[in-house]
Amino acid sequence: MSWFREWRPYQSVAERRAKALAHAKKMEKSGVAFAPVTIEGRTIASTFWGKAWCRHLESFSDFSNRLPRGRSYVRNGSVLDLQIVPGKINAQVMGSSLYRGTVGIAPLKPEKWKAIKAECAGKIDSLVGLLQGRLSDAVMRVITDREKGLFPLPSEIKLECSCPDWASLCKHLAAVLYGVGARLDTQPELLFKLRGVDHLELISAAAEAPVLAQGATGADTLDDAQLASVFGIDIAATDKEAKPSLEVSVKPVKAPAAKKKSDQKSQGKKAKPTKISSIPRTKRKTAPRTGKHKPHRR
Repeated sequence: MSWFREWRPYQSVAERRAKALAHAKKMEKSGVAFAPVTIEGRTIASTFWGKAWCRHLESFSDFSNRLPRGRSYVRNGSVLDLQIVPGKINAQVMGSSLYRGTVGIAPLKPEKWKAIKAECAGKIDSLVGLLQGRLSDAVMRVITDREKGLFPLPSEIKLECSCPDWASLCKHLAAVLYGVGARLDTQPELLFKLRGVDHLELISAAAEAPVLAQGATGADTLDDAQLASVFGIDIAATDKEAKPSLEVSVKPVKAPAAKKKSDQKSQGKKAKPTKISSIPRTKRKTAPRTGKHKPHRR
């Protein structure tokens, strides 16, 4: 059995780039959906999330020897396809041939995610601020912590490539790892998807904190700034002098006085009709009779 390995002939950067472009056109014509990694200039990552990912990888000696070759590959457009799904990164890299690689990422442990949420509660203003990396120094230290942060440890990464390189991290997969950093520049939410956690939970945890703090102080109302931060809405300031409130004066209506008992009894009984026969008749004056008549006895 011979220990000698026959290596493929060296190919220049221009040759690899030409082969990569030809394969990309072939994939496009066949209708296969692919997402190449395109680097403009020498900088691989330019935003908070992309830079933090690359720095995290470079901090481990396990990867330090192979990562430089990966930088040249990803800059030259050799990563033809890079797909990030929960717990896995699937990629196609053009070297001397087309190689397919897979990077398995273990999900974030529940206790670690719970600790991150507790540390970030009330310190993240909005979802936009989170995805754009506009975070305070305290939050950045929690998220990018080498051991307790969001990024995976070497023991949580499994590497597989179809190339003949026996190293655990070949140059093709090193290019894939750098390609993830470039992808996080435009889609930072993919990091949370890769680790199997929901980034919106950081926002909900931040929204609950002001309400709990307000209840602890005994205050009954929230001002406009607190409402805007809790519910993620913009509340326009009102000008009391420009818009005076309408005051309506209402005169009190007096309650009717209580009726006397005698009136209530009189109203309750019906009046008896007066009989005509009871009216006394008026005596008519008659003229004296002529002639003799008997005198009136008194």
